[in-house]
Amino acid sequence: MPQYKDQLDRTVTLPELPQRIISLVPSLTELLYDLGVGDRVVGITKFCIHPESWRKTKTRIGGTKQLKHDVIASLAPDLILANKEENTREDVETLIPHYPVWVSDINDLSEALEMIRTVGEATGSLSRAVSLADEIQTSFQSLPQTKLQRVLYLIWQNPWMTVGRDTFIDDMLQRCGYENVVTANRYPILTDEEIVALRPEVVMLSSEPFPFGDQHAERIQTLLPDSQVLLVDGEMFSWYGSRLRLSVAYFSRLINRITRPS
Repeated sequence: MPQYKDQLDRTVTLPELPQRIISLVPSLTELLYDLGVGDRVVGITKFCIHPESWRKTKTRIGGTKQLKHDVIASLAPDLILANKEENTREDVETLIPHYPVWVSDINDLSEALEMIRTVGEATGSLSRAVSLADEIQTSFQSLPQTKLQRVLYLIWQNPWMTVGRDTFIDDMLQRCGYENVVTANRYPILTDEEIVALRPEVVMLSSEPFPFGDQHAERIQTLLPDSQVLLVDGEMFSWYGSRLRLSVAYFSRLINRITRPS
């Protein structure tokens, strides 16, 4: 039986061709669809919204951080795809003794491309995966660079939560040419006063995990009257699977919008 290293450097032994796959990660669920292995995907989370048709046809095994282990057991998976950040350590460690669990850990584009190729190989769709990864890599090489601007990217409110260094979103911001005003690692919490002190030129309010809306943009604009405040598509910044094919076109429109405000 073939063995694969996951992104935690664990060796995972899989069947020659997994037939009962569970995805615990929305962006990896979409990747499996685009790799053409949908007939072998038996379980997804309630947050796996792409493709839309799977929400009605695939068994839901709970949320990314609230798994239903009895449902997973009933599906008898021979491959589970998990993520270090999106799933809890307790859940993953509970699954590992019973099933082959391949865990991703993605903080930049290169690790995302590595994941796509490995998942493709493990699921018998290597050719598609390589083509997809090459397409994504080429698209990012053509990404236009904006003038250096100081950006604050928020993912939660009450309290405000942002993205720092050593995150996939930070890597996406850097590839667009932006300077992240947050120098701490991972996901710091900020007060109103700390946001003002950061003096960002641009504030991006993500559509996920918190669904920011106009009322939140207005509140930030009150705090930062001289900043440009934008609602942005969080999937484009944080989904590290096949959705990356769409990211560069979105980033290019966003760059144009920021450098040429209406």
